[in-house]
Amino acid sequence: MFAMVRELAEEEKLAGEVGASAAMLGGVLFCARPFVFCDIAEWRREPVGFALWFRSFSTFSGRAGVYLEDLYVRPTHRRRGVGRALLAHLAARCVEDGCSRLQWSVLDWNAPAIAFYKALGAVLIDEWTTCRIHGDALRRLAIQAPALAIATKD
Repeated sequence: MFAMVRELAEEEKLAGEVGASAAMLGGVLFCARPFVFCDIAEWRREPVGFALWFRSFSTFSGRAGVYLEDLYVRPTHRRRGVGRALLAHLAARCVEDGCSRLQWSVLDWNAPAIAFYKALGAVLIDEWTTCRIHGDALRRLAIQAPALAIATKD
């Protein structure tokens, strides 16, 4: 799976962003209480794609959902129904678990993926912009956390 993560990063021109290792991913996937899950697609017993996902929640619907972090199919196996099978599998999981939605992001320059997702019935939500804080900005914000008691439910 990690080899495919690196392939995905190369394809998206983000190879320099990969800070994970195979051990790190294994640690979060195969721990006692995993918070991320991975479905692997095989073709003749060889891994050819994966869907990495986690649970989300909609306060408006009051129900859980699934957020698809990464969907990847090796170029040699595209147009064989592998991506559709991975998404259909996740959709079935959502329906079975009573989830309100399956959601993901796509790079705006990835026209083939966008066309594929639209053909499946996906709606592109253009009025939302993804926000991210990471690296030094995340650390700077974290040190600003007030010393107040904030109750959390784990």
